[in-house]
Amino acid sequence: MSSSPCNKQGVTLIESVLAILLVSIGLLGLLSMQPSAWQASARADHLGHAAMILNQELTRREIWIMNPCNAVTTGTASQTVYASGQGAALAGGGDLSFTVQTATTNIGTNTWQVTVRVIWPPLNATGIAETVVVTRQQPFQFPAVCP
Repeated sequence: MSSSPCNKQGVTLIESVLAILLVSIGLLGLLSMQPSAWQASARADHLGHAAMILNQELTRREIWIMNPCNAVTTGTASQTVYASGQGAALAGGGDLSFTVQTATTNIGTNTWQVTVRVIWPPLNATGIAETVVVTRQQPFQFPAVCP
């Protein structure tokens, strides 16, 4: 019995080239998405650091104001905070600096409004901000008797 040409099985050269072409197109598509994924990851990292810094500053100011023994200064203050948490930029660079702007306003008897804005130029010139209203609270008095 002889086999006919229609019964021959196997992969032809055209099928192989087509498979390689399709895999190549898929890999190129994946590689083209890599830079945008890195940018999104870096933006999320910077935003996370900024949110942490904002929360720490709001909490610090809120605790200070709630203690009746502490004097509250109104006005606007600005400071530079680094992503590493160090007081200065790390040697060798690569440490992102955040500008923290804190505005404290007296809005009534024993009541203050604190607004904190964190920006990280040149990546984000508007940054993120949050406002909290704080009042004096006797349970937060430390020491037990104000000097």
